[in-house]
Amino acid sequence: MSQNQNSAGRAVISSTGLFTPGETITNEELVESYNRYVEIFNADNAQAIAAGEVAELQPSSVEFIEKASGIKARHVMTKAPILDPETMAPRMRERSNDEPSVMAEIGVKAARDALKRAGRDVADVDAVLCAASNMERAYPAMAIEIQQELGIDGFAFDMNVACSSATFGIQTAADYIRAGNARSVLVVSPEVTSGHLNWRDRDSHFIFGDVATAVLVEDAEMAPAGHWDILGTRLKTVFSNNIRNNFGFLNRASPEGEGKPDKLFVQEGRKVFKEVVPMVAEMIVTEAERLGIDPQALRRLWLHQANAGMNRLIAQRVLGHEASADESPTVLDTYANTSSAGSIIAFHKHHEDLSAGDTGLICSFGAGYSAGAVFVRKVG
Repeated sequence: MSQNQNSAGRAVISSTGLFTPGETITNEELVESYNRYVEIFNADNAQAIAAGEVAELQPSSVEFIEKASGIKARHVMTKAPILDPETMAPRMRERSNDEPSVMAEIGVKAARDALKRAGRDVADVDAVLCAASNMERAYPAMAIEIQQELGIDGFAFDMNVACSSATFGIQTAADYIRAGNARSVLVVSPEVTSGHLNWRDRDSHFIFGDVATAVLVEDAEMAPAGHWDILGTRLKTVFSNNIRNNFGFLNRASPEGEGKPDKLFVQEGRKVFKEVVPMVAEMIVTEAERLGIDPQALRRLWLHQANAGMNRLIAQRVLGHEASADESPTVLDTYANTSSAGSIIAFHKHHEDLSAGDTGLICSFGAGYSAGAVFVRKVG
């Protein structure tokens, strides 16, 4: 389709798609692996620990993980190497330049699911945005590879706003449609977060899981029945070092730091909780009121799936009461934190029971800090 439309459109969510890896790691398996690593480390460093030169590692527990996060399991692309105390990282064969990359492969699967659910042909799609936390490479863009694998004639680009990438992508796609520059846009979020997680860190080794999602954002005139009107969106960023990953191509300029823990995911969890919860709750309430929506009348909140406590407090501040599982569904317990994909998984799995006219919120928040809110209403 032409990228230069004659008139602006009204943006809607036509469908979503999901790819879930086949392998799962339970908390029990994760704790057994981590505690075995602790035993080996402490034994190998017994003299240095006794001399006060090295800190003794403390074991983890299922109870600690579930109390801290609400997570009970996570899906991963490769299970065995992560649970191997000698490896404790994913291991995947490096693919040739003639093969689909891992992120493109799982992104395509999620995208095809979304297209099938909408009854949409690839010829109808104008653009692909790959919105995710960790890109497999700098270039060519992952989005362009996904576009190529799907056979879409149009344009594509990558965008990274960490855990808010998908909601930022939805607004970007909606803006293209409102401006008349596209009629159908795929926002694809392949998240192989197991790659950036320090599986040897007691405070965070349980946090992330792998997945891929896709959101089809379209002009209302071509959308299928049962779509969701995008009533309004709001994006916000505030710089913070409390969630950070220092891995990048410039690490080779400072080789003495290569392989250090800060080249993986690190966070100050308590500071994040304290600072992000009020920021997100205020943003939601302010934007809802600007749109003429009573925030306490929102039928469902599909929140970022990072921490059960954060979601509980945000939902309470928005709705004015403790949210039920129906009002604020979770997938955190089985998927763990899947970065930008989390709120999309929650929407994907928990939206079909709502009725025409019901209003809800897709909301993400995380590193940056970044936060994105997408207010939607179901159309019959």
